[in-house]
Amino acid sequence: MNRIAIRPASIDDTATVLALFDEAVAWLVSQGRTGQWGDKPWSTTPKTIALVEKYLTTGSAWIAEIGGQPVGTLTLTEGPGAYIAPVDEPERYIHLLASRHGTGAGAALLAHAAEETRREGISLLRVDCYAGGDGKLVAFYERNGFTRTEAFVEQDGTWPGQILARRV
Repeated sequence: MNRIAIRPASIDDTATVLALFDEAVAWLVSQGRTGQWGDKPWSTTPKTIALVEKYLTTGSAWIAEIGGQPVGTLTLTEGPGAYIAPVDEPERYIHLLASRHGTGAGAALLAHAAEETRREGISLLRVDCYAGGDGKLVAFYERNGFTRTEAFVEQDGTWPGQILARRV
């Protein structure tokens, strides 16, 4: 297996991050799993393009690569989006995690996020994700050391979410 390298990302990586999300959406669609991110490429939707640009300019963004080819991305910020209640302690919050299926990049990025959080002297790392369908995404986070904390419903009341936390 090739070694995964993780490098900082910037606004110059917008097209790369969007391509990773387009690939992830296409893979989810091929699995019949459209509840998480729908069925349209992120690179064609102004709302998702703006979301990527926002996090690339306001968070600590990362790109995972194998052999110089991007295979995943993740952004850390100081807190959740507006739809999640903040906690009463310092935390780092994961946004925009996408990885090429089967590469191990998702797990590598989560381990990197935990190390970055620890390096900053912060002990709480949280994330929220789609909790509908087959539950595989929640299970992925649990396999990577996260524990369910609370469920929520977002958007138009039809998108089930799960908040997970990990002490580092």
